[in-house]
Amino acid sequence: MTLQTVVRIVDDDPAVREGLAFVLESEGWLVASYESAEAFLRDDRPSAPGCLILDINMPSMTGIELQHVMRDRGYNLPIIFLTGHGDIDMAVAAIKYGAVEFLQKTGDNTRLIDAVRKAVAYSRAGFAELDIEPFEAIGRCASLTERERLIADMIASGLLNRQIAERLGISVRTVETHRGSIFRKLGIKTTAELSRMLAMADEHKKG
Repeated sequence: MTLQTVVRIVDDDPAVREGLAFVLESEGWLVASYESAEAFLRDDRPSAPGCLILDINMPSMTGIELQHVMRDRGYNLPIIFLTGHGDIDMAVAAIKYGAVEFLQKTGDNTRLIDAVRKAVAYSRAGFAELDIEPFEAIGRCASLTERERLIADMIASGLLNRQIAERLGISVRTVETHRGSIFRKLGIKTTAELSRMLAMADEHKKG
């Protein structure tokens, strides 16, 4: 099952989003734009490879805060910070926490395009297709109990262990135990692999 690469943009300025989308689409990339970190977390598909172009200063949740949330959720999407208000300390912290690049909004898109190419290549390598046949994915997913499948879907949607525990009325330790069992049964190690396997099994069951 081929996964389509998506370049995400999260910026509260509509003019910036429109301008970046135009540049990136002209380069041939599929673009998804979000006006806030919350909208990105709610609507984005973690299973799709690509990268994230992220503003720093936004209302409610900042770009740095979003970066931390993504890391906590195991959302390994490469991040390119693009900001008009960054400083050296902020850039060092962002890179140390895993950002691919930290760029100033200068109007020169050459470095940005190069950074996107690098980030997308990195993401595609990390999102390599599962080396199993669809029927095997269906079989592995069928080995999950009803509760494990429910929790697997919640993990794949990006929820934290704490959030899953709160929604199901169970302890975080119980969620962690189920999570370990799910990953062992499916033979996977990452949330991205989980999302792809569930999607593969569901798609071919429908077919």
